[in-house]
Amino acid sequence: MEFISGLFGRANDFLVEQLGELGPLIAVGGLGLLLVVFALPSLLKKQKDPFKSLRESRTAEGATGKKDGLRQSGKNEKLDRFAQYLEPQDEKELSATQLMMIRAGYRAKSSIQMFNFAKLALGIGGLLLGTLYVLVTGGGGSAQNSALMVLVPGLVGYYGPKYWVQRRVQAREEQINAGFPDALDLMLVCVEAGQSLDQAIIKVAREIKHSYPALAEEFEIVSYEMKAGKDKTKVLRDMGDRVGIQDVNSFITTLIQSSTFGTSIAEALRVYADEMRDKRVMRAEEKANKLPTKLTLFTMMFCVPPLLIILIGPSVYGIAVDLNGGG
Repeated sequence: MEFISGLFGRANDFLVEQLGELGPLIAVGGLGLLLVVFALPSLLKKQKDPFKSLRESRTAEGATGKKDGLRQSGKNEKLDRFAQYLEPQDEKELSATQLMMIRAGYRAKSSIQMFNFAKLALGIGGLLLGTLYVLVTGGGGSAQNSALMVLVPGLVGYYGPKYWVQRRVQAREEQINAGFPDALDLMLVCVEAGQSLDQAIIKVAREIKHSYPALAEEFEIVSYEMKAGKDKTKVLRDMGDRVGIQDVNSFITTLIQSSTFGTSIAEALRVYADEMRDKRVMRAEEKANKLPTKLTLFTMMFCVPPLLIILIGPSVYGIAVDLNGGG
């Protein structure tokens, strides 16, 4: 027992001499991170079910005996090995994450897996970078500062992908809001020219593809689903769920009601297009009215101090000279 105690004492003294007072804490943290890194491959390794492999081989081999290269990709196959670790097990959480990725524009099958993998990889990478920084610089002088230097990069790396996806969702919503009135005007022109709603949607998707690609993509999905024979009401409601914008949902409700009650779609489009143009003008006026309030802070920061220096500076300088001269 004395030998073991002496051995730990010498190791502690060595770490303190080499790394400072926080040497034992840094060593334990680094050892823990290394153990996590080495243990992750074995934990994430998923044994493939032999029956599943047999079914896949029988399905892939058909008359040609070849796999369909259009349906599969190497990236998806690699991530599918760790699907149960990279996807939420709760169905409700999985649906919410999938909806968030779709609204951000990531529609690939492996988008959820890539999202969770990015969070895991960047989080561990941030912890490693923080630990390396503490080892190189010797820490911040206390255990609390050293712990913060290790944890903060890890938290930034872990929550960074989520912040990026949320910013993508906001950017797509702004683009759809900006292009929706123009799309309605173009759709109204197409319908009044004698085209059906399906043809008008296809035409609008082609015309606005370069100006508003996010909205054009949604209209293209609607047109493809209608061509495939899916129920029109279901297609429109799915578009509303994917977009998640109140104006688009109201427009879809108007179209569904117009189709249900047999009223003119052109008339409904005309009324709603006028309303959308008015809303766009109101949003622009709202931004213009907010601008003076936002500029007040910068005006106080960058205009008032120089003005005070110009107005009060000579007086202060004269008072200081008189005081020094009088002394």
